[in-house]
Amino acid sequence: MDITESVPIEVEEFLSWLLAERGRSQNTLQAYRRDLTNYCEWLHEQKTDLHRVQLADINRLVSKQRSSGAAASSVARHMAAIRMLHRFMTAEGMRNDDPTADFDGIKVPAGIPKPLSEDEVESLLAAVTGTEPVALRDRALLELLYATGARISEVCGLSMGDLDLDAGLVRLYGKGSKERLVPVGKCAREAVDLWLRDGREKLEPVRWLKRGDAEAIFLNNRGGRLGRQAAFAIVSRSGAKAGLTAQLSPHVLRHSCATHMLDHGADLRIVQEMLGHVSISTTQVYTRVSQERLIDQYRTAHPRASVSRGS
Repeated sequence: MDITESVPIEVEEFLSWLLAERGRSQNTLQAYRRDLTNYCEWLHEQKTDLHRVQLADINRLVSKQRSSGAAASSVARHMAAIRMLHRFMTAEGMRNDDPTADFDGIKVPAGIPKPLSEDEVESLLAAVTGTEPVALRDRALLELLYATGARISEVCGLSMGDLDLDAGLVRLYGKGSKERLVPVGKCAREAVDLWLRDGREKLEPVRWLKRGDAEAIFLNNRGGRLGRQAAFAIVSRSGAKAGLTAQLSPHVLRHSCATHMLDHGADLRIVQEMLGHVSISTTQVYTRVSQERLIDQYRTAHPRASVSRGS
């Protein structure tokens, strides 16, 4: 078997298990396939394979990746795929031991999201003005992203049947096609309603080119379903128009939604459910952001926060 052209059957079975039993998305499967293909190619170079590799080999691989300048997050992601594969092989009886069982793991510095302030969000939304269809669409897109904390792919994938403006709810399909219902606030409902009533029809084409585009909530300028890259450009362009110095991305609006909800007393579990996080630890990063903001505001606002004793 030429390892450069295909991966071992054990990897194929593992990927099939991820799809069927874990419901992982195609993007996730492609990332795992890429990482595991690289792993198997390396094993081939070392004249070993999935059944003979040992912990010392894997530690040598990690050292090689680190010395090549790979980011800790990239090495950690690669190792996560390798560890899952070997756990799967052990559970399925493909090998009696797991060579990664005693692996120490990769420490990755925790990234703290940089949310917008509430005033910056207001400036962003106020910067998108006008009654032409594109302006109505862009305003509705921004309002919905901030109101729901949705991923940009989730919003671009919305169809008419996913939205209930009267009830103030939207159905989002997250990673692994997991479905969740998320509330939509008044400002976002009004902006989306205005787009659907006064803007969307003017961007509709004479004939729909793709099945499903006719049901899309958001359309591009050519009358097709709005894609992720186009939506990203809308957010970035709107941020520049609002005078925000750093390039704005849809994910920053997601961060901002979560952080502002926690700032105003929302329960962490509720925010976890709303964002579609599988693990509460993923959501907890926002509590650190809120705590840091609290500390900064305290130091700025409290009259004795920076006063030395005896002064």
